Amino acid sequence: MATLAPERITSTSADTPAMPQFNVSNHLLGDRAALDVAWDRDGYWFFRDVLDKDAIGRVRAVFLEVLNDLGVVEPGRSDVAIYNGVPLDDYPIRMGADPDLDPLLARYPADDFIANPKIRSFFEELLGDEVVWVPNTEFHAVPPGGSDQPSRFNFVHADGANNKGLALRVCWIPIAPIDEATGGLAVTEGLHKPRLGDFRRPPRGINLNDVPSESWRRAEYEPGDLLMFSLESPHSGLANRSDRYFRLSMDIRCTRKSDGVPVLGTLLAADANAIEIEDEQGERHVFRIDELTFFRIYRGRDTGMPVPLDEIATLAPIGKPVFVAHQNGIATFVRPQH
Repeated sequence: MATLAPERITSTSADTPAMPQFNVSNHLLGDRAALDVAWDRDGYWFFRDVLDKDAIGRVRAVFLEVLNDLGVVEPGRSDVAIYNGVPLDDYPIRMGADPDLDPLLARYPADDFIANPKIRSFFEELLGDEVVWVPNTEFHAVPPGGSDQPSRFNFVHADGANNKGLALRVCWIPIAPIDEATGGLAVTEGLHKPRLGDFRRPPRGINLNDVPSESWRRAEYEPGDLLMFSLESPHSGLANRSDRYFRLSMDIRCTRKSDGVPVLGTLLAADANAIEIEDEQGERHVFRIDELTFFRIYRGRDTGMPVPLDEIATLAPIGKPVFVAHQNGIATFVRPQH
């Protein structure tokens, strides 16, 4: 179990402000009302040492196997990934990468993780409902060497702008220890609800200077920890300034069944007015699309941005797996499974 750390985490990097740590919510487990109050206040829950270590270890084993196959880590370790110094010009594991190119996405260790009975029961107890996981996962194996970045903050953003119509919660999970130098994730506290005088939160990211500096929170993370936060909470990965360790983490996204379940299936057809999906049980669904439909595909720097309505019929990934949020027969959000 992680040892207690100081109230604020300070850094030797001049561009990294001292940040208070997250409020820890372990003592709220089993108290639905208190959990809801904390979420409403902070926009996140942070738990220490609550996820089954064997389940985390199996995910880590996949990470290390992939990194060993890529030849970028010292062999023989099962606990951490130590960079061996080889050039990383063609390193394929990147945020938002194409699943056809990213070997970690190809292995997709999240499937085994969420199928684990101990993991399933923990999340069902935490959320008080059957939990539905959407195929929208990021696997991060971030190499050291972030000292050349102009900012410690990799990409300040809120996921709500790019996930319209989905009642998702982001679950960010460290797969190996992550200290101050290795970076991890910083999330804002209390900025998940609309406010007067609020700042813009466009899909392409948030201006760091717009975010109140006193709102940032972080931690030094250990396997077994869980950070769950709102789609509307601004957050950012922190550059890996370690000289040795890869930063290993994954973020997976879930919703309570009672909050509405997106349709998962294969995109069969699309025109200017509608799309057709065949779900995993073989049933076909047709949804109208309109100017408010947020339709995402992989397309270079525009990945994550909505496809204009008049281009959907041409660019839609026919034959590919997607998931669809919908309301009153209209597709509010469509994106490739990832």
